Amino acid sequence: MAPSNTRIFSLPTAELHLHIEGTLEPELVFELAENNGVALPFDSVEALRERYQFTSLQSFLDLYYDCMSVLQTRADFRTLGERYLERAYEQGVRHAEIFFDAQAHTIRGVDAEEVLDGLLDALEAGARKGISGGLILSFLRDRPVAEALETLESLAHRAGDLLGVGLDSAEVGYPPELFTPVFARAKELGLRLVAHAGEEGPAAYVREALDLLGAERIDHGIRSLEDPELIERLRRERIPLTVCPLSNVKLAVIPTLAEHPILDLLDKEILVTVNSDDPAYFGGYLADNMAGLVDAFPALDGALERLARNSVEASFASDERKAELHALIDEWASRA
Repeated sequence: MAPSNTRIFSLPTAELHLHIEGTLEPELVFELAENNGVALPFDSVEALRERYQFTSLQSFLDLYYDCMSVLQTRADFRTLGERYLERAYEQGVRHAEIFFDAQAHTIRGVDAEEVLDGLLDALEAGARKGISGGLILSFLRDRPVAEALETLESLAHRAGDLLGVGLDSAEVGYPPELFTPVFARAKELGLRLVAHAGEEGPAAYVREALDLLGAERIDHGIRSLEDPELIERLRRERIPLTVCPLSNVKLAVIPTLAEHPILDLLDKEILVTVNSDDPAYFGGYLADNMAGLVDAFPALDGALERLARNSVEASFASDERKAELHALIDEWASRA
């Protein structure tokens, strides 16, 4: 019998693949639009929700950037971050490594430090509640590499406020190798390295992210299964994959949750974790993703603790914080 949603929602986890802009719920879109005097191309929350039918990653990104126009001030980003952390806490998240797309805001005239400071404010509030975490500056791979490097340099003096850097947005046609100099500079700054690869793009992009960018963790990565040698490397080197099941279905990467490769990845002993990606757009936060997978695969009931521990192992949390998170999982397991 599958566990109750109450049990799933109480499972302590680390969220490692979460775009803060993707937590912008329709109600907050309209709230911030009114506060900032932004005219929207949809006239109601309901009309906006009706547009959440995507045929590809690009069809999602078009709406994603439209909604982002309401984010303009440090206070806006603090509100966005706090709302996410409140929902995440209710779904068991106790550590969150959050992506933010500085370029998506600077090209609109919003200062990158306003974005950073607002999100740091939110993390401080989250820490008081019991959620640790950090921020990952993600580069938009479908914009010029020079712009990504310029963005990184603009925040180089704030490297101590960042956890790492990542690579996201439209994947096909933008191989990781393009961003080699950007990631090399990030490494010089002492930042951790992650990259989206193997979602819509091929398994070869995963190899490039590892070999050329030095990625320590692969975001998505499900197409790695097309390359047995790559899968063996991921297993041997304990390279994490941060998969996002509801996102994969919503963006037509896979047809249904019942066809998700999560069990195959676990069977192959891959360090796989479950995450929510852009939950406001894809139908659920982290525990919603877990619950959906359990509905699709009742056998996953027995792997819930393993998935939670994978998320802690794959995180960039300190050893001390990892020990605390494992203790929380121990407590959860003792009640099972």
